[in-house]
Amino acid sequence: MKKVLIIGAGGVGNVVVHKCAQRADIFSEIVVASRTVARCDAVARSVAELTGRTIRTATVDADDVRQLVALLDAERPSLVIHVALPYQDLSIMEACLAAKVDYLDTANYEPLDEAKFEYKWQWAYRERFREAGLMALLGSGFDPGVTNVFCAYAQESLFDEIRTIDILDCNAGSHGHPFATNFNPEINIREITQPGRYWERGEWRSIAPMSERRLFDYPEVGPQMSYLLYHEELESLAQNIRGLERIRFYMTFGDEYLTHLRVLQNVGLTRIDPVEFRGQRIVPIQFLKALLPDPASLAATYTGKTCIGCLVEGRKDGAPRRIFIYNVCDHAACYREVRAQAISYTTGVPAVVGAMMMLTGRWRGAGVFNMEEFDPAPFLDALGPMGLPWQVQEIAVGAEQEVPPA
Repeated sequence: MKKVLIIGAGGVGNVVVHKCAQRADIFSEIVVASRTVARCDAVARSVAELTGRTIRTATVDADDVRQLVALLDAERPSLVIHVALPYQDLSIMEACLAAKVDYLDTANYEPLDEAKFEYKWQWAYRERFREAGLMALLGSGFDPGVTNVFCAYAQESLFDEIRTIDILDCNAGSHGHPFATNFNPEINIREITQPGRYWERGEWRSIAPMSERRLFDYPEVGPQMSYLLYHEELESLAQNIRGLERIRFYMTFGDEYLTHLRVLQNVGLTRIDPVEFRGQRIVPIQFLKALLPDPASLAATYTGKTCIGCLVEGRKDGAPRRIFIYNVCDHAACYREVRAQAISYTTGVPAVVGAMMMLTGRWRGAGVFNMEEFDPAPFLDALGPMGLPWQVQEIAVGAEQEVPPA
């Protein structure tokens, strides 16, 4: 049994604490810390009500390496589970190195002043973690995370060769607001307003934001329009899936959401550079974040389902094969279990499963790793019992047609 320190008490942090609390056989002691200790205390009260376990709380500024090191030295956890903001990845990794503690996150680093997320900053830590004998596991959410493991499983068990992968992310739920984001508004909007990017035949290709779409029939959800985005797992999977010719990422958006987004862009509220207002410098997207609903607040009334998976095409035993490996998650069921909506749940549960892999020694190594670099079997064996069952659907090759650009 091991002690873990969870940094972050938002929607995902809430799920991580609840799910760790359900596994006292692995997580013997749990500490949750964030800049606002009141949020940690609220999570701890919810866990006590639902599981009877006592969770300790702490306050820490995750941008301040000295504060982080002091907390780690005081608590001496076996693992840090970082589910705060991706801007804080590097400061927490620095603190883990100084305090000699393993590290896990769910999203790769993104500079505060540039809407650009990629793994180069965190991959640069490989040698330092290797020399320290520590392990850092990157992107242990759903996408990235479970989707990486799905691809590794497809490569190992379902195909002799893989030609293409499309990662498809559908949220068909309804939260009753005219416009809201399902996770941190600043991160969400920065992500989807950037040019689309995908990898094909050894090089990256870029397209205008939201300019390519497709209609896909999602299991238990039905046909949904999905738009090509750049997403971080493409970067590592393009390197680690053998013989891959193309990999893309698509996410669903409703017409009302896209209309609101276009208006916000047109009036400048999605800008990430500071502007002068009445003698103050403000960042428009941060102001917008303050106006929008807290994603965690959406959970109580959220209905509908998510469906996220990998559409993989290649060959098996000499014949063409196409499969969709996926999970379906119900918003209302997530709220009943851990007081969260499905977007937070599908990110938080894989973080806990990744932590289980590390703490039980099923996944071990010195250095910085992406999810697909380890044996997918034990992770997938644990994923269903922890709340995210997955399935493999056979799809006829050539059965789906893409929709022309809007």
